Amino acid sequence: MKLIVVLVGLALAVVRTVSGAPGLGWYLLAWALFAVAVWLARREPDGRLAVLVVAGGVVMATAGLSAPPSSSTDSFRYVWDGRVQAAGVSPYDHPPADPALAGLRDRWLFPSRCDARDLWPLPDGGCTRINRPTVPTIYPPVAQGYFLLVHWLSPDGARHKVLQLGGWVTAVVVLLALCGWNVRTAACWAWCPAVPVEAVNNAHVDMLAVLLVVFAMRAPRARGALLGAAVAAKLLPAAALPGALSGILAKGADRRRAVRTLVPAALVVALAYLPYVLASRAPVVGYLPGYLQEERYGSPADGHRYALVRLVLPDAWAPYAAIALLALIAFFVLRHGDPERPWHGALIVTGSLLLLLTPGYSWYALPVVALAAMAGRWEWLGVALAGGVAYVAGPMAATSPATAFYTAAALAVLVGWAVRRWVPPAHGSGPPAYGNRLSHHESAPPAHESRSPAHEGRSPARESKLPVRKPRPPAPEAGAGARP
Repeated sequence: MKLIVVLVGLALAVVRTVSGAPGLGWYLLAWALFAVAVWLARREPDGRLAVLVVAGGVVMATAGLSAPPSSSTDSFRYVWDGRVQAAGVSPYDHPPADPALAGLRDRWLFPSRCDARDLWPLPDGGCTRINRPTVPTIYPPVAQGYFLLVHWLSPDGARHKVLQLGGWVTAVVVLLALCGWNVRTAACWAWCPAVPVEAVNNAHVDMLAVLLVVFAMRAPRARGALLGAAVAAKLLPAAALPGALSGILAKGADRRRAVRTLVPAALVVALAYLPYVLASRAPVVGYLPGYLQEERYGSPADGHRYALVRLVLPDAWAPYAAIALLALIAFFVLRHGDPERPWHGALIVTGSLLLLLTPGYSWYALPVVALAAMAGRWEWLGVALAGGVAYVAGPMAATSPATAFYTAAALAVLVGWAVRRWVPPAHGSGPPAYGNRLSHHESAPPAHESRSPAHEGRSPARESKLPVRKPRPPAPEAGAGARP
């Protein structure tokens, strides 16, 4: 009963978060209730918990539909990119402010009054809901295909609603996939406030990439192609590629696994970009270089990027140190990662990337939430909380608690690692502390990923050389001198 009450309070907190002006108070309350719910869930019977996870996840996702996009204007760019493509124009060629596209404007994206919040000025006068209207799109081709599909499916006057419904559908599909994986750890996704706020309410296209990454982890034969599609949807899932190649550098590993993963991934990315390369006069990288410069990834001294690295190193060294650390982490996964559980390596690299870059956008952490649910590594959820705090407080604010939250998130990851390494797993005692061996709560690979020489990184030849244990002779009967 306590868990149900907490989940109801959590859903109400999410509704209040998305229906009012962005603020830290309700957002932090939602995360606090989420933590309490995960703690209470540890003693729930499996059958009852499965109902609460699925029903609670659906209710949480539905809570995101209760208001228009509350804290992000990205969905307006999605609508515009879909509309431009439907008119036969490449979204990489013209920014929304280009007078050549004036015929595609309407009163919703380009209102006549400019006194509302979150409106951007146009060079020729007027305003728009689309952010950065003077630059072309930044979104990769699979995302563009999704925007075009949404445009075709949207009835007149639908505005943002079809995009939100798309976020709801993908969030629920991911929930069901994770429940089929492990219903206990699926609670990390089902009840996480970042899902209804960013995936559904703000309708971020990152949700499409998350769906593809989850499917990739569950489909070994299609893993490379699905990860390529995820990269062509939002670029960030490239951090999951080292996880897909976990243990590839280990002694005796099957090196052909790299070819089976990387070649399909590269082909899917190339094929996705090809139509836009042929149809566009401008480079299809769009605004990506300008975005990296705008976010101070090249010169972090006057921003909040690389905040944790800058606590111990000079600002000028931070980008290079972050790259070096990320390369070491990726090498560790490639050398010591478990090929049977690639989602563990994908989580480590993706989560570490966000901890090193400390971005100011909470939706970047949606893949971390899904991978944490797959791996049962609840301590990584602090990365999503830190990103949310950074965004609500202001990605470029002069004073922000984001660094403190990112520091706490990094410490939580280190504590979780230490607990798993030195403390034996305790069954049924709180959020599971997973060791190298499976506990009854840990996420195990599905049946279709049963152990095989290829998955364990051993060739069949090496597998055949493993010693075979001889059967133990039967114990003598009691009448032959054995103890009763």
